[in-house]
Amino acid sequence: MAKGPVVGDLAPDFALPGTAGEFRLGDHRGERVVLLFYPGDETLVCTRQFCSYRDRAQDMAALDATIVGISSQDVDRHTAFADHHGLTVPLLADVDRAVARAYGVSRGRLGTQRATFIIGPDGRIAWTKLHTLGLDYLRVDQLRDALATVPAAART
Repeated sequence: MAKGPVVGDLAPDFALPGTAGEFRLGDHRGERVVLLFYPGDETLVCTRQFCSYRDRAQDMAALDATIVGISSQDVDRHTAFADHHGLTVPLLADVDRAVARAYGVSRGRLGTQRATFIIGPDGRIAWTKLHTLGLDYLRVDQLRDALATVPAAART
């Protein structure tokens, strides 16, 4: 199993194209960021996961965090998936799985492991959850509870 960053490590920086344009992790320093790695668009569990976020869009917006999904499909496929289901979380295209490898969640021919990384305002990994079988995911209330353990950026 590939080793990825652990709590306290500096989060590997990256830039990826996505359904809301290019996303650069470094541009979000000072914010809490949630990276939702997932196996694939239009799969049963992934569709259920992202539709659950859509269905609770107001609760998601209240989390005070930047939230993105990451998988290995290209932007066109992500856009079709998002349009088909009216998804509200931006989806990033990690086509060569370089970001998944950097975070230790690339599984070769099996694809990308479902995992959640919360990055604190200081740019360090603050919380992680690796889903062993990929049949479950963090629901909105679980994301809220996990984010409650990570201090938000100080307001000025």
